[in-house]
Amino acid sequence: MNNSLTVRLEGRIDSNNAAQVEQTILAQLAGQQPSVVTLDAADLEYISSAGLRVILRLKKTYPDLRIVNVNSEVYEILDMTGFTEMLEVEKAYRVVSVKGCEEIGRGANGTIYRIDQDNVVKVYNNADALADIQHEREVAKLALILGIPTAISYDVVKVGESYGSVFELLNARSFAKILKQEPEKLDWCVDEYVKMLKLIHSTLVPAGKLPDMRETAVDWARFLRDYLPKEAGEKLVALMEAVPHDDHMIHGDYHTKNLELQNDEVLLIDMDTLAVGHPVFELASIFNAFIGFYELDPEGVKKFQGFDIETSKAFWKKSLAAYLDTSCELKLREVENKARIVGYTRIIRRSIRRKGLETEAGRAQIAFWTKELLELLDQTDTLTFDLSELELEASDENLPAVQEFVSERLEAANCPKKAQIQINVAVEEIFINIAHYAYAPDNGRASVRVEVSEAPIAVTITFVDRGVPYDPLAKADPDVKLSAKEREIGGLGIFMTKQLMDDVAYEYRNGQNILTLKKQL
Repeated sequence: MNNSLTVRLEGRIDSNNAAQVEQTILAQLAGQQPSVVTLDAADLEYISSAGLRVILRLKKTYPDLRIVNVNSEVYEILDMTGFTEMLEVEKAYRVVSVKGCEEIGRGANGTIYRIDQDNVVKVYNNADALADIQHEREVAKLALILGIPTAISYDVVKVGESYGSVFELLNARSFAKILKQEPEKLDWCVDEYVKMLKLIHSTLVPAGKLPDMRETAVDWARFLRDYLPKEAGEKLVALMEAVPHDDHMIHGDYHTKNLELQNDEVLLIDMDTLAVGHPVFELASIFNAFIGFYELDPEGVKKFQGFDIETSKAFWKKSLAAYLDTSCELKLREVENKARIVGYTRIIRRSIRRKGLETEAGRAQIAFWTKELLELLDQTDTLTFDLSELELEASDENLPAVQEFVSERLEAANCPKKAQIQINVAVEEIFINIAHYAYAPDNGRASVRVEVSEAPIAVTITFVDRGVPYDPLAKADPDVKLSAKEREIGGLGIFMTKQLMDDVAYEYRNGQNILTLKKQL
């Protein structure tokens, strides 16, 4: 028979009544043959060595014996005598009520409430949350050791049918609350939010200490594959699998309710989602928190974050620009679209698993997200991104974006004005050449990469396209000494580029035209 039986222990168990208590317990167990026996010590006030002998004999008969709800005094006796090593002993937990308490945060695994001026409690969704609490304590401690400012739980309590972790957050306010009460601090919140995000993403985690977000995302894609057209489903899985492993930290649920301002110090909370992985996974979660979940339900963000959808969109846009350190709209759109692919994959899967296909509203959301996802998959070849590289459609109208992107990086490198002008001329000539001829008569994509090296200081700009193989350096330079009547039209763009740059190189590799310009500064 596979069952369990709970026996309550009360009052005192000592030399005077140990034999009687043992007989009472055995009588309750008679004929039951339980697989697990649980001794509930919620009402046990005292135990002596005589009582311990009773427990030891029960343990010999019932190997899976466990004791729960043990007060601190009894636990100390069990611990000093080694009983906590030989059987499962669960302490009694202080009972806390969150009725009427302010909700200051909500995540995938629980909700955070302020229980008084000094303390907050995170109540877990999972009723059997002790293992989750232990995990979060361990990863929060790891994050603190690695330099991430966070709060560490100092107590575990019972809240209703579940458990909670208690943290000291004296007079702290979440960024969500600051934005709601002081909207003029939007830019300040963005700056601090991105500063913390960059700190998280620059933190290298020892191998194996945190779960790999890439593995989780691949599972999302494999789940969703069966709900997408075959080609799109396979591409989605391939894109997720192609994201390289990365041992840098990501938070996993990074939004304005999980940043707290306490005495002018910004603290990160809700640490149970910590993982390692490429930043695209973090940006996907952030996109969902501010936009993705609310595209068909704008009022939803106010219920969750406390501010309206306009503030939410502005916060996302400003944060992404600050994180990528660019105002180039095409670069921002490129990275946002990659994050949207991961974000939509996650929320479509989540909705399906939560019976979204069984309701009209759920089906409408899933249809909307799926349409967006399929459109993005058609125009995306990789989910990774490089802050030094811009990927875009090779067309005349995108030239200003390319020049803006290059200029931002030249200015950051303190490039002299004359060199900037020369580089901009060369960039225009090469990009327009790709736009006109690489894919004609069709359209295609190109990438522009800007790198700055030292000793000597030099700028290297690399253009890559998958158009027809073409070496612009193979053509002879025009004779600039000829008269206008004798001169042929064309050919000056590459000639000017070679004159303005210190080095120009071409190669065709792996189906790609690769043209590299180099300028000493």
